[in-house]
Amino acid sequence: MNETLENPPFIFDPYSPQIDADPFPAYKVLRDEYPCFWSEQAGKWVLSRYDDILAALTNWRVYSSAKGNLVDEFPGRAGATLGSSDPPRHDRLRGLIQSAVTKRALDYLIAPAKASARTHLDAIKGRDSFDFVAEFGSKVTVDLLFHLFALPTDNADEVRRNAVLMVQTDPVTRQKAPEHLAAFQWMADYAENLVRERKKSPGDDLLSNFIAAEIDGEKLLDREVQLTVTTLIMAGIESLSGFLGMFALNLADYPDARRALVADPSLIPDAMEESLRFNTSAQRFKRTLTTDVELHGQKMRAGDAIILCYGSANRDERMFADPDVYDITRRPKRHLGFGGGVHSCLGAMLARVVTHAVFEELLAEVPEFTRADAVLPWTSSSNFRSPKVLNLALG
Repeated sequence: MNETLENPPFIFDPYSPQIDADPFPAYKVLRDEYPCFWSEQAGKWVLSRYDDILAALTNWRVYSSAKGNLVDEFPGRAGATLGSSDPPRHDRLRGLIQSAVTKRALDYLIAPAKASARTHLDAIKGRDSFDFVAEFGSKVTVDLLFHLFALPTDNADEVRRNAVLMVQTDPVTRQKAPEHLAAFQWMADYAENLVRERKKSPGDDLLSNFIAAEIDGEKLLDREVQLTVTTLIMAGIESLSGFLGMFALNLADYPDARRALVADPSLIPDAMEESLRFNTSAQRFKRTLTTDVELHGQKMRAGDAIILCYGSANRDERMFADPDVYDITRRPKRHLGFGGGVHSCLGAMLARVVTHAVFEELLAEVPEFTRADAVLPWTSSSNFRSPKVLNLALG
C-alpha cells in the first residue's frame, strides 16, 4: 500500500472546524513532533511550545507585529493600533492609552458589572436552562462597553453583531469573507463618527479620555483613536464575552471546582487564571519575521508569517504539570492567556475586574448548572475560540 496514503502527513489547519472544536490533540502533536511547523493551509509557520512562544513574544525586533497581529489581518489596521505596531510607536500608543485607562476607571466598572449581571440573571429566574452566550455573557459585555464609552444604546444589537462577525474567518476560503470585512468597515465608520461627536462634546468616559490623553504634549491621532476604539469594541464584546463563556464552560464541566467557588468566592480569581491557561479564548496570534531564524532544524525566512499558539503553550507539559487537568489551586500561573512581552493585553485588568464581579453574582444566584449539550457549536475564527451557543441546565 502507498505509504503516504496509509500514513498521511500531519496537517494543522487553523481554519478547520475540528480545530475550532478541540485544538488540543493537534497542539500536542505539534509540540512533540513538529515544534516549528509549516502549515500549507495557513501559509504560515506555527510555533506551539511555551518557551518558543514566550521567546517570540519578548523579542519584538525579530518577531514583529508591525504587519498585523491577527492571523488574517484587516486592511489598513496593521501599524495603526497598539497590537499591530512595534516600539517606539507601540510605546507611544501604549503610554497614551494607559494614561486614559486608569485604575479608577476600571474600579468604577464593578458596580455596573454586578448590576448588569443581576438584570440578566433576573430574566432567567424560574427557567430550567438558558443560553449563557446570548442571554448572559454577551449582554453583560455589551452593557459594560456601552457604559465605559458612554455609547448610545439604540443600536447595541447591531454593534454586537458586527463585533462578532469581525473575529470570524471563512473556513472554506481560509480568509476574511466579504461580510467580515464589511463588519470591520462598519465598526471603523461607527468609531469615526463617535470620535467626531465626542471631540465636539467630551464627557467623563473612556473615549473622551482617549481623545484627551497626552504625554509630553503629544496626543493620539484621530485615526489612532478610531482604530483603537474599533479594536477595543471588538475585543471587549467578543473576546471578553468569549472568556466569560469559556469560564462558564469550565465550571459546568468541572462541578467540584464550581462548588468550591460557591462555597468560597475568594477563589474566583484563582479559577479565572486557571481558565485563562486551560481554555483561553485568545488561541492564536501572528508575528512577521524581520530576519532569518533557525528553530528546531527549520529555516524560517525574513518576511515569513508566524502563528503563535497561546492555547498550545498553556497546555505544554514542559511548563505545566498535568496540563490537561483543570486545577484552580495550580501554581505558578505564568500562562499566556493575555499574551506576553510588550504586547501583553492592555485589557487584562479590565477582563479580570469584570469577570470577577460578574461571576460573584452568577454563582450566588445560580450555584448549580451543567452543560445541556454534549456537542457545542464553535465560532469559526483563526484567532479566537469560544462557543457560539452554551446552553446550561440549571439546578
